[in-house]
Amino acid sequence: QVQLVESGGGLVQAGGSLRLSCAASGSDFKFNVMGWYRQAPGKQRELVATCTSGGSTNYADSVKGRFTISRDNAKNSVYLQMNSLKPEDTAVYYCNAVHVVLFPYNYWGQGTQVTVSS
Repeated sequence: QVQLVESGGGLVQAGGSLRLSCAASGSDFKFNVMGWYRQAPGKQRELVATCTSGGSTNYADSVKGRFTISRDNAKNSVYLQMNSLKPEDTAVYYCNAVHVVLFPYNYWGQGTQVTVSS
């Protein structure tokens, strides 16, 4: 059974940095896409950044230039380096992994809280 385990969330002051990590276990395949989503209170879950197995990346406009996604295919892991954090980045961050066979199947982590104080 595939499990995604996130770590690295916490409380940081505005302008600070955090690094999120997500490790997948229980799979014998490489995920086509791995990425991060976030959900703030009262808002819908939104994409933050994704990275394909080939290294192509995609970012939400709100985090471009501040966040960097990377992955280690050998470890089935994905990371999110978050710099210049803003209070509006406060949310629960979820790791996502997509495996495509005949159709895409999404796996989700349990989420990690990121709180940015002003």
